[in-house]
Amino acid sequence: MKNIVVILSMILAIGCQGQEKKNKNTTDKKTTKKEIMAANTIYQFKVKDISGNDFDLASLKGKKVMIVNTASECGLTPQYEQLQELYTEFKDDNFTIIGFPANNFGAQEPGSNEQIATFCQRNYGVTFPMMEKISVKGDDTHALYQFLTHKDQNGLEDNEVKWNFQKYLINEDGTLAKVIGPETLPIDETVIKWIKP
Repeated sequence: MKNIVVILSMILAIGCQGQEKKNKNTTDKKTTKKEIMAANTIYQFKVKDISGNDFDLASLKGKKVMIVNTASECGLTPQYEQLQELYTEFKDDNFTIIGFPANNFGAQEPGSNEQIATFCQRNYGVTFPMMEKISVKGDDTHALYQFLTHKDQNGLEDNEVKWNFQKYLINEDGTLAKVIGPETLPIDETVIKWIKP
């Protein structure tokens, strides 16, 4: 009789351990899925603004976002005017623009962060958030732009930054919606249609 009780106890113990492992595996799968979903959004990134302060892209949850690489000495530099116009018109409608100065094309953004900030304010009255200068192409590409340009990270498409003022449209859930070429103006009808609810 004692032997039967011991055997039954052992069977119950093994069964409970199996259930614990099953529960643990189920939890791990849920966590992994959640992590994968978070990894396919811009919310995983923290950057520095043009003044050197931390800027958490997760603070933009619920907003449509245009990310654009900018330059001060480019033939497309006057797009700052349309970017500001767009921002002014739609900033109260859960929309924002984030500018990333970059010196990757023709060395057309040679200035320091301070010089860039002064240039943007003085010449175009820029009030949308500007970040510190980064690299958007090449071996030293910033992690955010690696995300934006690789399908295995952004879930939409592989692409490359062709020139200054390429625009990335980000949905309210932080996912990449569309890539707009450098020569397409920020106030183009396709952009406006995307912004409007």
